[in-house]
Amino acid sequence: MGRMTRREFLFLGAAVGATAAVGVVVPISITARDTVGVAGEGSSPGALVGVFRPERIASLADLEVGVPVTFDYPAPGQTNYLVKLAGPTATGQGPDEDLVAFSRICTHMGCLIDDYNAATATLGPCPCHFTTFDFAKDGGVILGQATQNLPRILLDVEDDDISATGVMRLIYGYNNTLLDVASVGSSA
Repeated sequence: MGRMTRREFLFLGAAVGATAAVGVVVPISITARDTVGVAGEGSSPGALVGVFRPERIASLADLEVGVPVTFDYPAPGQTNYLVKLAGPTATGQGPDEDLVAFSRICTHMGCLIDDYNAATATLGPCPCHFTTFDFAKDGGVILGQATQNLPRILLDVEDDDISATGVMRLIYGYNNTLLDVASVGSSA
């Protein structure tokens, strides 16, 4: 039996790598779909999201630009801010596409962030490690230790009522946002 050529070695390595990737990625994606509902109409295609029973959080008429409304959703202790931004944004909801809601729990280590700056539409810095998030850009990290956007609370605006209906992305400290929360379609 002769020595393996460079081409044969690369081909064998690619075949082994592809086989390993399928063996890891497919089970993870199946598990994720079983534990978290797939985003509904109006959401990003293929985005994973927890869809829960709607919960009224505010009245559209009572909101002021840049003044956050605090609410817990989907469960007690999962604290969020609802904010009417100064103008429309890509992920904004409501008639003017300027309503956003995000978790106040930092995605780095789970510290609660209180400081919202209306002038820059930012949350932070986090009191633990100084991460700051941009509400106008899907809760994205501006500065700091975090590497993930804040979980976005999905909103439904009907007439004057604003309701939370789901959560895009996992909330820090919960390996399954659906645990212990009555989700749509669950037997709980």
